[in-house]
Amino acid sequence: MTSQNSTTVTGVKAGTTPARINKRNAMALGGGMALEWFDFTVYGLMAALLGPHFFPGSDPVASTLSALMVFAVGFVARPLAGIFIGPVADRIGHKKILVISIAAISTSSLLMGLLPTYDQIGVWAAVILVCARLIQGLSTGIEQAVGNSAAVEMATPGQEGRFTTIVSGSILQAGIMLASLVSFSVSAWVGGDAMAEWGWRIPFLIGGLAGIFVIYLRRSLPETGANVRDGHTPSTTADVWKNVWKSRLGFLAILFVVAGTQSANYAWTVGLPSVARAAYKEDPTHIFAVTTLLGVLMVITGIFVGALCDKYGNSKVFTIVRFALVPTVFLILFYNERGIWTFAAVMLIGGVAIALNQTLFNFIISTLMPPECRTTGMAVAYGVGVAVFGGTSSYMLLWAQQHDILWAFSVYAAVLSLISIWLYRLAARKGQVHIGN
Repeated sequence: MTSQNSTTVTGVKAGTTPARINKRNAMALGGGMALEWFDFTVYGLMAALLGPHFFPGSDPVASTLSALMVFAVGFVARPLAGIFIGPVADRIGHKKILVISIAAISTSSLLMGLLPTYDQIGVWAAVILVCARLIQGLSTGIEQAVGNSAAVEMATPGQEGRFTTIVSGSILQAGIMLASLVSFSVSAWVGGDAMAEWGWRIPFLIGGLAGIFVIYLRRSLPETGANVRDGHTPSTTADVWKNVWKSRLGFLAILFVVAGTQSANYAWTVGLPSVARAAYKEDPTHIFAVTTLLGVLMVITGIFVGALCDKYGNSKVFTIVRFALVPTVFLILFYNERGIWTFAAVMLIGGVAIALNQTLFNFIISTLMPPECRTTGMAVAYGVGVAVFGGTSSYMLLWAQQHDILWAFSVYAAVLSLISIWLYRLAARKGQVHIGN
């Protein structure tokens, strides 16, 4: 494992003290990440309600599967964001990219809230929906990496884990929790039937309009990245990719850390709620109440899990937290018939391990790339990992449930977690963990 000075760890000039982050800057960075994920998560929560409006058919499960395929489309764009936008961020800095990403996802969310349905404009409704999801995918694909890079570079040396998991964990997860809370509140207010008919538009509109405030905050962010580094700024895109290649083991570790995390995360946050609604006809208000409680767990864990890394070491904490995920994914097998209390038990008991991994992984993947290619390497590996393993997770879970082979999904998710542990520890032994120990 490498031993590095403050230049490598934080991306600031040696001998200088990193600026203390004020509440406005923390809210601009973390709040923007929260809004990104609010907008992105709302679609997953609304998938079972969107299906009949944009992919009409006699089978509600088939309509939901079609809507979830569009959910997966949003993940396809993420690697492209890393490939084309990542090197720009590594060369010119993060601030402009952070503003543009929020503007893009807010616009697409607003579009979804106003979009005519299949009955009004035919197949064009589905086409526009797919395009909006692609924009969301590009935006979140770069936001995750740029936001994480900015967080570790803003942090005080020795406190990178604590700061990053608060900003990229707790505050970000607050956005996901708010997606569930807003969905629950709207559904409770208008009722299940109205929610299915038109109420699903309201969360999209809220997310779109909130972007105006976040753009205002982000315009005052301090710059991080290329222009504050001493000797670590790549001059060309080719230089960025050369550095990524040198860190290819770290790149592979990021990919599987993301795969293990997101296969389980989307099973809980999108897959199980979709099974509950489409297959078992649970009341959407009850479903949103449970997913909101899961969001509370994720907000809480982000407050302390990163600090444990700073105190005890990344490798030890990550290994323990990731091993806990292996038995957790088999809890899915207990939800095999209608019953909101069984659904709640599986979601919340398993949610403890899901929350720990979901709030920790943003910091862990930030440690696996050096500062000169951190955004690009993280964005591409994250994008591929979440597209291949996360974006398809909810679809695979619902498909497995429909074919009575839920156990296969659990085995699949458990194997991904075990591979991620092995690759991270191998990267650590090879000196490709660049923050912490």
